[in-house]
Amino acid sequence: MMAWKPKDTLEFLEHCHQLGAAGIQSAIHGDLRALRERAEGHEMYIEAMVPMPHGRDTSALETALQDAKEVGAVALRSACLGTRRYETFKSFEDWQQHVADCHTSIEAALPVLERYKIPLGLENHKDWTTEELAAVMRKYGSEYFGVCLDFGNNISLLDEPMRVIEELAPYTICTHVKDMGVAPGQDGFLLSEVLLGRGYIDLSRAISLVRQHRPKAKLSLEMISRDPLRVPCLTDQYWVTFPDRNGLYLARTLRYVNEHPSREPLEQFSQLSHERWLQAEDADVVECLRYANESLGLART
Repeated sequence: MMAWKPKDTLEFLEHCHQLGAAGIQSAIHGDLRALRERAEGHEMYIEAMVPMPHGRDTSALETALQDAKEVGAVALRSACLGTRRYETFKSFEDWQQHVADCHTSIEAALPVLERYKIPLGLENHKDWTTEELAAVMRKYGSEYFGVCLDFGNNISLLDEPMRVIEELAPYTICTHVKDMGVAPGQDGFLLSEVLLGRGYIDLSRAISLVRQHRPKAKLSLEMISRDPLRVPCLTDQYWVTFPDRNGLYLARTLRYVNEHPSREPLEQFSQLSHERWLQAEDADVVECLRYANESLGLART
């Protein structure tokens, strides 16, 4: 959803249906009754993207949950940080304050989730390390609170690629299924979503782990057609929020990048015309859905 922007959730649902998807994960807005009717008619699931409480103010979350319930959402996705940890915080103290605020937000959200009885997955959105998010899950164990497991984000925090899936699969509510490509880059490395089967993620094992632990979790494709992200792990600024990490994490990750270079150059979508970008975006999604069906055995369910 980089080149094309739908006017509302119903338009997004119809577009995904045309591409062959089994459901959507999206913010909910527009004609909610029509959205639910069309989703049911297409036999598609809906997962709603919702905000976490701002402090202890749950009003925005309550409104989003009411809308999610009205459209029959089976799960919720949220995140504590909409940006990237290593680009956002300028000191360890800033990160510590953010963590404290996150705990306040989670504590405020839990009673609301219990009341609406729709499970929420908190994404590992290039903010929490594997250990940190697993600790959050253990602290707030709840039927209605878990993880939105993104298969590819955590290498940006120097986590081992498969370990995040192994550790967080037991807490998974919803997913971002993706494959990732890496390449050496200035001040660190480059990271990009690539077509399923073209990257370094062991997709069969990752999906097996999710299904083993949380068989009801939907497998939602996140194929972002954008320029590669720069992970500046060789800069001083990158490390200010990681006082407990040492050179082992850096050496291991850079070795992994060198041993698993992308099969093809990571695509620079911003160099395409807008029309070509639109075409590439749809083509990438269709190819990923085809691969999921034919090579991973994932029928449209």
